[in-house]
Amino acid sequence: MWLLYLEAAAAVVLAAVLGYAVATQPAVSLSSALATVGFTVGLAVLLAALGLLLSRRRSPARGPAIVLELLLLPVGYYMVTGGVAWFGVPVILLGLACSVLLFAPSTREFLGIR
Repeated sequence: MWLLYLEAAAAVVLAAVLGYAVATQPAVSLSSALATVGFTVGLAVLLAALGLLLSRRRSPARGPAIVLELLLLPVGYYMVTGGVAWFGVPVILLGLACSVLLFAPSTREFLGIR
């Protein structure tokens, strides 16, 4: 659960950086730039909410959290193949680590899943 909070914090930092870029640099499409910032903020809220729900032992939050973590794998893959391996490899490892932890028997026991 703490990894979900860490990811939410990273998404907030990314949203701040993107917001700064939107505010200080000319954009080809202002609506697209604002949508990107809004999407990043929404992702941060979703990750924090899932972390909170899991810490309160709400087992239905486990499925969406697993899906979000598994979606990091193709994102990291395209970062690696796109020449940003220094950032793509940690993204892949983070997605794998969180997925493994969410599938772990101790997590299932904590959430009351048989």
